[in-house]
Amino acid sequence: MAMRERGFTPLWPLPLTAALLLLAATHLALWLSIQAGHVPACVPYWEGCTSISRAARHGLGNHLFRLLVIPCAVLHGATWWLAGRWLRNDDGNAATYWMLALGLFSASALAIYATFLGTDGEVYGFLRRYGVTVYFGFGFLAQLLLMRRARVLRRMPPVLLTGMALVCVVMLGLGVGNVIAGALVAEDSLRDRIENALEWQLGLLLVGWHLLLARGWWRERFGLRLYRGEEPL
Repeated sequence: MAMRERGFTPLWPLPLTAALLLLAATHLALWLSIQAGHVPACVPYWEGCTSISRAARHGLGNHLFRLLVIPCAVLHGATWWLAGRWLRNDDGNAATYWMLALGLFSASALAIYATFLGTDGEVYGFLRRYGVTVYFGFGFLAQLLLMRRARVLRRMPPVLLTGMALVCVVMLGLGVGNVIAGALVAEDSLRDRIENALEWQLGLLLVGWHLLLARGWWRERFGLRLYRGEEPL
């Protein structure tokens, strides 16, 4: 006897929605904060007038940011869990399990960051810093492991994996640039502007990487198949 297939649910909308929610949350919070006078009007990607955190720290922008980013963190966690299922193989390779653990820690850190953004106190400040650092850092490592396993198992077209790798290279370069700016730029205001601009650019690249992942899942028809009943073989 064999199970009859009832339907197919594609999963590529999951990373797509997570990416678009994060993009919408940051830019809507920025727009609302500019309108309310909490931050100056500028293009932060190259002017660096404000950080993402400051743009989403006050007023209605803070409420909207948390309203969108906390569900976004849940979608990120679900994406990493499904990626673990997608790349699971009988070879016993530990990279998939490390990818899953790092990805889930990253998603949890994003939720912590959004939850405590806009609060005061040393403990809350530590949780905010911990959240954003772990989100970017652990997420980046999980991305590298996903690309490596997808290449080994041939689960994605090489051109998409190359594009994702290029995004990660630029992200790494921005991270190094942020460290260099912090160490070498003496003027506080200039250093802050550089670090703010790099943060916005890093966030945009992170969104782009998840869009490429969504494209890869769409190409590979990765999804859930539902079954019902039985039929003769």
